[in-house]
Amino acid sequence: MTLIEWRDSFKTGIESVDFEHAELVALINRLYDRLGAASGRREAVAAFLGELHDGIAAHFALEEKLMRKHRYAGLPEHKDDHEKLLDEIRDIMEEHERGVFDDASDRLAERLDIWFSRHFNTFDRRLHEAVSGG
Repeated sequence: MTLIEWRDSFKTGIESVDFEHAELVALINRLYDRLGAASGRREAVAAFLGELHDGIAAHFALEEKLMRKHRYAGLPEHKDDHEKLLDEIRDIMEEHERGVFDDASDRLAERLDIWFSRHFNTFDRRLHEAVSGG
């Protein structure tokens, strides 16, 4: 199963960055695929959301380390956008725990798709152009 499809609109135009982002999307889909095969749906959704949050947070930490290393002026704004997505995932996790909805995947897929399209083509493109001098 696929939660989010990699597509050209996610590309920043920088091959190494696009590869890393494609790997992040692949991680999301591997976790989602494992969710589909799991028994105990409610617990599996909670575990999926937790692992997803952790995987995305780890990617963001590496990207923020790169920004600090290069003394990137856009770090505060970029980091803030990272935090917004992590907050949204935490909100979905909390709502799931409270039983507000049983299937978080549709909402999460839509949110990730919108966020990746916007973030990759704005924040990440500016970061990697600044770092690469392009």
